[in-house]
Amino acid sequence: MNIHEYQGKQVLKGFGAPVAEGVAITSVDQAEAAARALPGPLYVVKSQIHAGGRGKGHFKELTPEARGGVRLARSIEDVVKNAREMLGNTLVTAQTGPAGKQVNRLYIEDGADIDRELYCSLLVDRQYGRIAFVVSTEGGVDIEAVAHNSPEKIQTIVIDPEAGVTDADVSRLNAAFKLDGQAAEDGKSLFPILYGAFVDTDMAMLEVNPLIVMTDGRLRVLDAKVSFDGNAL
Repeated sequence: MNIHEYQGKQVLKGFGAPVAEGVAITSVDQAEAAARALPGPLYVVKSQIHAGGRGKGHFKELTPEARGGVRLARSIEDVVKNAREMLGNTLVTAQTGPAGKQVNRLYIEDGADIDRELYCSLLVDRQYGRIAFVVSTEGGVDIEAVAHNSPEKIQTIVIDPEAGVTDADVSRLNAAFKLDGQAAEDGKSLFPILYGAFVDTDMAMLEVNPLIVMTDGRLRVLDAKVSFDGNAL
C-alpha cells in the first residue's frame, strides 16, 4: 500500500522526525488560507500523486515551458496561481508513463534554506534478511542514475534487528553522508527515528529524497515516499 508524501510526513512527524509545516488542499479556494497558515515567505507547492520525478514532470494541459509538479512560490499570490495551474491537470513524469496522472491534491509546504541534498532510504535487504539504510551524498536526483553513473557513491548499511540502530551505525551513516557538527548531532536522533518508524508501521520501503542539510546546519526530511507491507494488515 502506497500513501502520499504529506501522509508519509505525518507518519514520520509522529515519530519525531524533523519535517516542515505543511497543509494539504484539494481546491484552489483553499490555497490562500493554507499559505497564510505557514511561516513563509517561501512556500513549496507539491503535486500529490503516486509517482516520483514530479518536479521534472510536465502538465499535459500547459505549455511546454510551464513548470513541473513541484514549484517554489515566493508569495501567497504565487501559491494561488500555481494551485490554479496544477489542480485538475495531468502530470506526466518518468514514472507515470505518457498517460500521466491527474493532480487532485496539493501539499503547500513551508520553504527551506538548503545547503546540501542527500539520499536516504530504508528497505528489507533480501541478501541479509535485515533492514538496511541505502544512502548517498547525491540527493535530489534519480537514484537509478546515480547507481548507473557513480555506484561508488551509494552505500548500504545493514542494521542488526536485535540491536537496532547503534552508535556505531550512526557513525557509519554520518560518515557516509559526510555530516559533521549540528547535522551529525541531528543524525543521532533522526536515523533511529526513521528505523523505528519503518519497523513499527511495517513499512516495505521508506525513501527520503532529498534529506537536506539546511544552511543552519540542521537536518530535515524534505520528501517522503512510503509504502507498507500489505501482509501486515
